[in-house]
Amino acid sequence: MAVRQIRLFGDPVLRTTAEPVVDFDRELRALVNDLTDTMLDAPGAGLAAPQIGVSLRVFTYDVDDVVGHLINPVLELSEEEQFGPEGCLSLPGLEYDCRRALRVVAHGFNMYGDPVAIEGSERLARAIQHETDHLDGILFIDKLDRDARKAAMKAIREAAWAGEDAPAIRESPHATFGRAT
Repeated sequence: MAVRQIRLFGDPVLRTTAEPVVDFDRELRALVNDLTDTMLDAPGAGLAAPQIGVSLRVFTYDVDDVVGHLINPVLELSEEEQFGPEGCLSLPGLEYDCRRALRVVAHGFNMYGDPVAIEGSERLARAIQHETDHLDGILFIDKLDRDARKAAMKAIREAAWAGEDAPAIRESPHATFGRAT
C-alpha cells in the first residue's frame, strides 16, 4: 500500500493511549497494509499504529521471517523474564537492555475481525510486549533502570533527529525506574 512517516520521540501521539478498533473494514485493512509496508521498509521488528500517527490499537511484527499483525491485543505474560537489547523506530539509533517477560500469549483479532492468539518467546515475546506498550503510550525507555534511562534521555537530547524541542523533554509518567515490569 504505502510507506508512511514514522513519528519520533516527542510526538504526543506516542504518549497517548490508543483507542480500541471497532470497525473491521477496508480502512482498517489499508492501515494494516501501510503499517506492514512501513515496518518492512524501515526495517523493524514491529510497528504500532501510533508510530504512524494513528491512535488505534493495531500493530504489526516481523520476527524470524514471520510477518503478522494483531488488533486490540490482550497479553498473558510469563513470570520468567528476559533481559536484552531493545530499540525502537521512534527512537532511531538507540538500543538499551530492557527487561521483559520471556513468554507471551497475545489474544486479539486479525484485520477481518477473526479472533487470534499468538504465542511467542524471546524475540517475538519482546516485540509483542514492545508494540502493545506503544498502544498504551509507553516507550521502551520507560522500562529502563534509572542509569540506563538517564543515558537514553541524554542520547535523545543529543540526537540529530531530536530537533529543537529535545532539551525540553520531560520524564514520562510511565517510567518504572528499575522496577521489573
